[in-house]
Amino acid sequence: MTEQGNQRDVVEIDVVELLLYFLKKWYLFLIVSLVSLAAGLGICFFLITPQYKSTTKIIILNRQDNGSITYSDMQLASQLTKDYEELIVSRDVLEEVIRECGLEDDYEELMKRVEVENITDTRIISITVEDPSPAQAQMIADSIRETAAEHIRAVTDVEAVNIAEKANFPIEKSSPSTLLWAVLSAGAGFLAVFVILLVRFLSDDTIKTAEDIEKYLGLSTLAIIPKADSTGGKKKKFQMNKERT
Repeated sequence: MTEQGNQRDVVEIDVVELLLYFLKKWYLFLIVSLVSLAAGLGICFFLITPQYKSTTKIIILNRQDNGSITYSDMQLASQLTKDYEELIVSRDVLEEVIRECGLEDDYEELMKRVEVENITDTRIISITVEDPSPAQAQMIADSIRETAAEHIRAVTDVEAVNIAEKANFPIEKSSPSTLLWAVLSAGAGFLAVFVILLVRFLSDDTIKTAEDIEKYLGLSTLAIIPKADSTGGKKKKFQMNKERT
């Protein structure tokens, strides 16, 4: 391919011209973003079931026969934290919770709604349950804590699984986030308009002004003759006489 052919394949974008083009279409950005925002909030409020999270916390310690807590007890408890986390969400524990609470979930479904986490640099384990009902989220969290405590004592022979914090009654929903949906919805509408206008701008190769003739065709304009509107108004259309090559 020749150098001239390579030059023809290069698409040059006038950034200033592109920005001015976008500014002229500001109303499209505004309208589409507002419509998209309204649609997103409608989905958030009316189509998505709100979820609530309740959290309870436990602390597990190994004690000496004399009842005192030593440094080795604390270190061992920290090392066994991962084992305790797995025991909390074990099948034996969650299936017992399903029976006690009368849930319709199976083991896999309930496990997806339970989060078990060791709080950094502590021996405290938090158990968080998500549910559409705040009361039921609290009930399930307490049930898991009590059932898991018995299961851990039976499996590991620890003497005490203490309650660090009882399950709370959630007041505010954990999901969906109204702010996040608003930002994503409006942003999606704005981006859609941006992409469509950009494609139209890049694919528009029509000649509109005398400057376009000189810029794209390399020809000089000899004269500009105004063409009167058929209604006799002041609107003008231009007919260009171009220099022949």
